[in-house]
Amino acid sequence: MTERVIATEATLALINQLEQKHGPLMFHQSGGCCDGSSPMCYPEGDLIIGDQDVLLGSIGGVPFYMLRSQFEYWKHTQLIIDVVDGRGGMFSLEGVEGKRFLTRSRTFTKDEFKQLLT
Repeated sequence: MTERVIATEATLALINQLEQKHGPLMFHQSGGCCDGSSPMCYPEGDLIIGDQDVLLGSIGGVPFYMLRSQFEYWKHTQLIIDVVDGRGGMFSLEGVEGKRFLTRSRTFTKDEFKQLLT
């Protein structure tokens, strides 16, 4: 089964660490305002999800959303959420850990994309 969003092992470990500190979490792929275009991690419910947000899936059991207009641009790609050292978005929970989430991507194959449409 092809997934729209997946995570590296390092990301899953950091998600687990953040859940232990903050409880249930959620992700939203930032559209580029204050923090650029990056995956933002919030305590569940801290960001209000609206009609213009698309649920792409979950990573480590944590829901991952993206603005519908941004999804139209990214719908042909699989998002691979990774973590690297450094400071990321100032509103994202991992920042105080000296880490930042990073979105990598790859284009779906024709067969994978067809599978997603069915």
